[in-house]
Amino acid sequence: MEDLLSSDTVVIGVGNTILSDEGVGVHAARLLQGDPRLPAGVTILDGGTIGLELIPYASDASRVLLLDAMNSGKAPGTLARMTGRDLLDTTGGWSAHQLGVADLIAALFLVSTSPQDIVVLGVQPANTDWGTSLSPEVEAALVPLVDAALAQLQIWKESRDTLKIDSPSLPAGQSPDRTLSDPCEEGGL
Repeated sequence: MEDLLSSDTVVIGVGNTILSDEGVGVHAARLLQGDPRLPAGVTILDGGTIGLELIPYASDASRVLLLDAMNSGKAPGTLARMTGRDLLDTTGGWSAHQLGVADLIAALFLVSTSPQDIVVLGVQPANTDWGTSLSPEVEAALVPLVDAALAQLQIWKESRDTLKIDSPSLPAGQSPDRTLSDPCEEGGL
């Protein structure tokens, strides 16, 4: 658990996988976890629907990437990208959840010990009714969502590597290996 709390970059897939497209963030995180292009040192969390209980897993990270269903008003399957600050500045937020990503981001801004770079990547859902499979439009957007997540992680990695050119190697006990964690049971709250 200590490794999870000390990761510099955290990816959180959120959503409810029994409400069809509402679970796209969780599906994307699972796909990303097995992708060989994933940079080392990235922690991936299946955040399910636990909301604010994710704070301890992300509050000390320098970079937080959230994957979610986003109600952008666009065609189903459309990808969207927002910074955490952009999401907080919108009225009502874009998350498809009741207690959503905006609440988590607002809490992270309050409790984080240092400034965080927060990005939300999402997909416009087509169907959020009961069901465990994604709609065809969102299923088709799943790989592009993972590719967008990898592109964001690569940007962060390159900026981190540029800043660490003269820095010493990792302190003893810290591993650059990626970590997968499922801090909640499916269904969450």
